[in-house]
Amino acid sequence: MVDPHDRSDRFELIAACEGATLAQFANDVLDGDPPLSVRQEPRPQLLMQQVRDPVERRPFNLGEVLVTPAEVELEGTRGFAMVPGKGERAALSGAIVDAAVAADHEETPAIIAALEDVAARQREQRRRDWSQSKHTAVEFETMEGQE
Repeated sequence: MVDPHDRSDRFELIAACEGATLAQFANDVLDGDPPLSVRQEPRPQLLMQQVRDPVERRPFNLGEVLVTPAEVELEGTRGFAMVPGKGERAALSGAIVDAAVAADHEETPAIIAALEDVAARQREQRRRDWSQSKHTAVEFETMEGQE
């Protein structure tokens, strides 16, 4: 179960959240003009995606993916977000949202509810994807160790 209060899970949910939703929450958080400093400007960059080989269980680099990270400090609390693709506004908004939740800002309950909706949509999409693809599964036999 994904928990928006857990920072690692929150990063995943922020990355999956729509940019407009993140921007609206960031605007709501910044409405009272709290002190905000941008520690890392949102700039698209390439990041190496590493996966694990399913047979030998060794990690290997699959390729580079385009992401946009951002980091802020909001009223003394750090926030970070990394969104897929080129999304400067979404990354900055996501970092503000992360800091707001970490600081238990008054917008936190609404933010958590929205992130829980994102988690529910992800679970439903995975369930639909699995139900469509499970009938096409192929089982392979390996010949390792056989003579």
